[in-house]
Amino acid sequence: MAEHGYDADVAIIGYGPSGVAAANALGSYGVSAIAFERDADIYPRARAVTVSDWTMRCLQSVGLADAAARDMDVTAGLRWVTYDGTEIFSLTFPPGDLGYAMSYAIYQPLLEQTMRDGAARYDSVEVRYGVEVESVEQDDAGVTVTTRDLASGQVRTTRARYALACDGGSSTTRKQVGVELQGDTVPVRWIVIDAKVKRWWPNRHILTFWSDSKRPVVDIALGRGNHRWEIPLGADEVDGDFDTTDKVWPLLEDLGVSRDDVDIHQWAFYSHNIRMADRWRVGRVLLVGDAGHLMPPWAGAGMQSGIRDAFNVSWKLREVLAGRMDESLLDTYQAERQPNVAFFTEVAVGLGKIIKQELTPEEQAAMAPPEGEEPPPPPILLPPFYVAGWLRGAPTPDSAVGKMIPQPLAASAQGVILPLDELLGSGFVLLGDGVDPSTLLAADEKASWDALGARYVAIRTADQGTEGPDEIVDIEGSLVGWMRQFGVRAVAVRPDRFVAAADTYGLAVPS
Repeated sequence: MAEHGYDADVAIIGYGPSGVAAANALGSYGVSAIAFERDADIYPRARAVTVSDWTMRCLQSVGLADAAARDMDVTAGLRWVTYDGTEIFSLTFPPGDLGYAMSYAIYQPLLEQTMRDGAARYDSVEVRYGVEVESVEQDDAGVTVTTRDLASGQVRTTRARYALACDGGSSTTRKQVGVELQGDTVPVRWIVIDAKVKRWWPNRHILTFWSDSKRPVVDIALGRGNHRWEIPLGADEVDGDFDTTDKVWPLLEDLGVSRDDVDIHQWAFYSHNIRMADRWRVGRVLLVGDAGHLMPPWAGAGMQSGIRDAFNVSWKLREVLAGRMDESLLDTYQAERQPNVAFFTEVAVGLGKIIKQELTPEEQAAMAPPEGEEPPPPPILLPPFYVAGWLRGAPTPDSAVGKMIPQPLAASAQGVILPLDELLGSGFVLLGDGVDPSTLLAADEKASWDALGARYVAIRTADQGTEGPDEIVDIEGSLVGWMRQFGVRAVAVRPDRFVAAADTYGLAVPS
């Protein structure tokens, strides 16, 4: 048992994508965690279909991006077409600034296995499979999790300082702490069909939304030769109408897909939800992923939002548990993540209207740019940003504060070339454009950053020489260019690569 009667610093309730992401992040920090999961086997159905460069950067921070990418395919593009072949809209992803392609097609069970294997690297992480969490009780000092072993019936209590509820949309933990999901369930049922590709068909690799008011279809290539269709049931259809493979096949045949093209290996039925918890933290219990929010699938951000939640809350738990920051830091978790999740939910709803041809004339007119102007980038392509939270100054569109810094290839002063994050480490770092950022700080400001273990790094361009052993060379010039775009000479970067402060608003530690 850990010090002062604790079995672990953090209890992770549920070991799906959000829970295993938290286990990796906490394990990488050396924070002790115990995870509880009913099922030893990974859920076999591929629910999520995509990850972005932001999510890949999260995986990079725990050394899993390369392994995960082996089971992914870069997304070639998106298109919205009608059944008669008319293209409504198409999108080709531009090169990203975060060190990865902007979008990847995945096969979720393989990604989860990679993440489980990753968490197994850490001695500080324990996973207890085959147990059901019966109760979660908390007091001023910690959380007590009571579990029952499903095989033996043995009841056991585990004591932790904090608990992360990663137990999905039907979260019992959320209910026990008195939080409800607010919102709606869309009444239409959808059948999700997964298949293995037998032979290529034209443009299979382009993620296609077949737009139709009655039978819209999501048609998407997944990683490792898998393919997925999501199709709504009609008002007169029920799940039982598709209880055999022979009954499912006509849905694909209507799309021109034959038994020579694919083998159907599974299908399931889902309803789409638009729901959000009003409180993501109740004392020492924090809601992560689907336990705190549910969104339609159209933006491909449901699972990813849970993973991002986990990485956001994990670095904050690290700082609080180490005594470097006050527990009030945990309140910034919801302040940052909830608006971001709401943003992607709104994007998903809007994309769904296009797919289902539900846009009103006013909405269609609003999408068109003024005559002679280029259309703005789709919201789905906006770089990662936060609008509130552990930030100093106003996180406006024109400010570097609240935005994620780019990740170019960079060189150490000793000439070792790596992606930028590999040179920054896992803590706080202040970056200066051609200047040691510590020289821009008042004595009390530097003392506060020193207390957080911050590094101070001058960024040089490739045509300059380094002056100290801890400097970094921005070979491509994109990081320096990004800073100059926002008119900043120095930025304070958090462990999750978001800018906490900039010299334009003051470089003091956010309060």
